[in-house]
Amino acid sequence: MGAGAVATGTGGSEGFAHLIDPNRKWYSNRRLILLHAWIVLLLITSSTNGFDGSLLNSFQSLPSWQTYFNQPAGGRLGLLNAIQNIGSLAGYPFAPYLSDGLGRRPAIWIGSTIMLVAVALQAAAQNWGMFIGARFLIGFGLSLASNAAPLLVTEISYPAYRAPLTSLYNSLWYSGNIVATWSTFGCQYIASNWAWRIPSILQGIVPGCQFLLIWFAPESPRFLISKGKEAQALKILAYYHSDGDEQDPLVQFEFQEIKAAIDLDRTVSSNVGWKSLVATPGNRRRMVIIVAIAFFSQWSGNGLVSYYLKDVLDNIGITNSTIQLLINGILAIWNLFWAVLASFFVERLGRRFLFITSASGMLLFFIFQTVCSAQYALHKTDAAAHAVIAFIFLFYASYDLAFTPLIVSYTVEILPYSLRAKGFNIFNFSISLSIIFNQYVNPIALARIAWKYYIVYCCWLAFELAFCYFMIVETKNLSLEETAALFDGEDAQKNIQNAGHDRKVISSLPLLSFRVFYSV
Repeated sequence: MGAGAVATGTGGSEGFAHLIDPNRKWYSNRRLILLHAWIVLLLITSSTNGFDGSLLNSFQSLPSWQTYFNQPAGGRLGLLNAIQNIGSLAGYPFAPYLSDGLGRRPAIWIGSTIMLVAVALQAAAQNWGMFIGARFLIGFGLSLASNAAPLLVTEISYPAYRAPLTSLYNSLWYSGNIVATWSTFGCQYIASNWAWRIPSILQGIVPGCQFLLIWFAPESPRFLISKGKEAQALKILAYYHSDGDEQDPLVQFEFQEIKAAIDLDRTVSSNVGWKSLVATPGNRRRMVIIVAIAFFSQWSGNGLVSYYLKDVLDNIGITNSTIQLLINGILAIWNLFWAVLASFFVERLGRRFLFITSASGMLLFFIFQTVCSAQYALHKTDAAAHAVIAFIFLFYASYDLAFTPLIVSYTVEILPYSLRAKGFNIFNFSISLSIIFNQYVNPIALARIAWKYYIVYCCWLAFELAFCYFMIVETKNLSLEETAALFDGEDAQKNIQNAGHDRKVISSLPLLSFRVFYSV
């Protein structure tokens, strides 16, 4: 396989860019403001994920929680951290069928309902079993909501803002991380079990908002068209993308291109069912990339800090619980800053550049972190310990350039509509598998070989860099439908174009033509 794909022809986003009204800005158009309010409601699903995923990391530094659950360690601690993802694994078989069968909104509402029940159980937990059961249900409900939410974000976004908004989805993981970390930091001074019960209750804020409001948000036009509700889909596109004008050139371009792509998928047997994910060379390439970046997002050394920061800090002599919580809280803010910043440069710098830069920086700084950890272990120098903390922050700045903002947005944009829910489900499934492995193996490896375990990640990061260089395909400035040409070849784009011409509706609208080259 060569170094990637190059798109040529009319170039970039000319397929629809000239149809966008330059005066329609997100901050000055009433309907775009409303659309983005609904998108925020969807984006904070990732905040729930960040809150739930990092809460136990904070609880491990909380004396009252440690005492209440009898100082969990080793395999017991690994199970506690992994059970949420085990719950997610249980929910994944149902997630794409809810998203594709009932719609994006019902899937989010069902997931939010389950999470609200789970939050009540966790906050009222009286024993280990009740706490474990609550964590399982949180993972189950989250798998349903997090499968549908980013799909709906990318499918209703105004074309000019789709890439940064979809990239913001996973970046806002850290907003939940911040609330979990700092609420636990503040509650540590409560001299009772409410020190961990209050942060547990706060988990219910986002699911509660979605439970009450999601039915007022627009449904995906692509979902509606796939169910034969074309008039309703056109109305939604027109209302939010052209102030209600159904004959607006941009709206007609989007509407006809979506119809053409979905109709084409229906006529191709290889795009139906789970086997379609690996039925063609283009789909197999998609799945290799999607599964790889899912594992990379958790196996880059970040899992050590995300779930076992206490153990990492213990290994360099920082054992005070207040200082540990403070470092965790500052790191969360640092991560949010870099992830959000990268989200707004996705279209300008491109996905491929960000992935390669991110992997290069992670490899460099993790090597430095390993060396300094070894120096502290051998010589107990304070300077080495402080350097470890500095390199953790620099490592995460590199990680956040791509593996926070892009892994979700890149996954959903390279998948055609017929495969999007199933393919994204495979992505989430792969992440859960990688996290479960991390949560069982990391604490055992850290306890037995300490800093030497970091060498494994240094070798793995070198492999990640090579993979990104040879496999990542650039998709900047393309519509969701146009990215098909990068994986399925020139014929796919021609078929979509011809289907649109057959309707004699968009024959006068220029579609992007591509030639895809792969170096051998």
